[in-house]
Amino acid sequence: MGLRAKTARIERAGQELEIPVDQVQVGDVVLVRPGEKIPVDGVILEGRSAVDESMLTGESLPVEKKPGDPVIGATLNKLGAFKFEATRVGKETALAQIIRLVEEAQGSKAPIQKLADQVSAIFVPAVIAVAVLTFLGWYFFGPRLPVNSELTEFTRALINMVAVLVIACPCAMGLATPTAVMVGTGKGAELGILFRNSEALERAGKVNVVILDKTGTVTRGQPAVTDIVVRNSFAFPGGQNGNP
Repeated sequence: MGLRAKTARIERAGQELEIPVDQVQVGDVVLVRPGEKIPVDGVILEGRSAVDESMLTGESLPVEKKPGDPVIGATLNKLGAFKFEATRVGKETALAQIIRLVEEAQGSKAPIQKLADQVSAIFVPAVIAVAVLTFLGWYFFGPRLPVNSELTEFTRALINMVAVLVIACPCAMGLATPTAVMVGTGKGAELGILFRNSEALERAGKVNVVILDKTGTVTRGQPAVTDIVVRNSFAFPGGQNGNP
């Protein structure tokens, strides 16, 4: 969600306006300058540029864009300036659909969570019942406390009942799995890994082989100089050798 542009520069009634990206409408002509994020999805009308689409495609090199080519919201314009017509805004943009996909994955139930819910449906009432019996047992049948004791029978019974609840911790069983799903899908999205649902997240733990088809997946995704090698001599096109 942090990838979204905050504002957009549009043309309306012959004037150039800067408005919040939520107010952009389908059909608006949007202006994008070098170094700016593209606010919404659309099709280029005028101008040429190179756009960094790595956040969506994983491609490390900018993609050349010309009139008639589509552009995706939240991608980064690198070089030239251009105008484009907004075709998808708000919840219809590609980035918004990715956000919705992550939210749906966080809200879905993994198979192991369904089992945990079934166990919790029996375990939680059982633990509460044992805690209540512990309270009643210590309150009515526990050894009497000395007269000068700082505790009362009620306080002692309450402490033992709470001890049963804390040690058994019935809530943890019901909360652990959905919390793990939310953290796992959220962290994956931050790193560019999207899970369609919680079942896919659970099955990922059994994966033995991963096939990668794009640069930038496990690399930096940007070309860089790694080594500089100095030669003692070099060859001229005419075949003459000399020293650098």
